[in-house]
Amino acid sequence: MFAAIILVLIGAVVAAAVVLFNDIVGKRNLMQEAWSGIDVQLKMRHDLVPGLLESVKGYVQYERNLLEEITDLRAKMFRTRTVGEKSGVENEISGFIRDVFAIGEAYPDLKANAGFLDFQKSLAEIEDQLQTARRHYNGTVRNYNTAIESFPGNLVAGMFNFHNAEIFEMEYAIERRVPDATF
Repeated sequence: MFAAIILVLIGAVVAAAVVLFNDIVGKRNLMQEAWSGIDVQLKMRHDLVPGLLESVKGYVQYERNLLEEITDLRAKMFRTRTVGEKSGVENEISGFIRDVFAIGEAYPDLKANAGFLDFQKSLAEIEDQLQTARRHYNGTVRNYNTAIESFPGNLVAGMFNFHNAEIFEMEYAIERRVPDATF
């Protein structure tokens, strides 16, 4: 009778460990899927930048290093491995894009240029989608990290070498402005 109770307890512990392991793996897979959404938006954002530079090039001929800078940043982005590294490079790219749009503000002809305005609109749409993807990803990271840090999930996570994931932080090149409301 005592042996049966011990076997039942061992079976319950093993079953609980299996359930916890599968839950953590599921959360990790959701997190990886959410990252792919960010990755798609980042690629769209990177593909937009050379066209933006091309539309600005005629107006800012003295800014010849712009193309080199963005090319270097894009190459640096492809060499990054961690979410934290990607956040840093993306923040640099956001700053660069803000600088290009600031140059556009200095040239009234460029500011009114349809191509430049289209790029600005496209970038705003991509960054809206990127912000949504980032929020989703960071939510899945929170759920995953909570699962591996909470008891008894932390025991299973420790046994199977699960590690905390990083959230994705970034600045956006185009910030929404509050519209003037006059009545």
